Amino acid sequence: MEQDRIAAALRKISAGFAELADAITADPAERPEDARYRAVISEWGDRGLTRSEASALFRKHGFSPQVAGGWARGDWLEVRDDGRRYLTDRSRTWLESTDD
Repeated sequence: MEQDRIAAALRKISAGFAELADAITADPAERPEDARYRAVISEWGDRGLTRSEASALFRKHGFSPQVAGGWARGDWLEVRDDGRRYLTDRSRTWLESTDD
């Protein structure tokens, strides 16, 4: 049983390294950061995302999955009782203010 727990922990570490590798190999010169923020918020919309879905969305747009923690602390997203992550009014208001 102890081996199963160790194996599970190693899988988590491995997944974390894969996410980190994706984050550092992303080409930030492709799009400005504000454009990537707009893309994340637009794609996220009003739906609630699981932790892994939110991480995947951040990675897709060239951000480290750990960015979600900063967004939560900055009141850009919230984790509700259902365990899903939702954008706050602050995120939606910012997106509307950047529309041309």
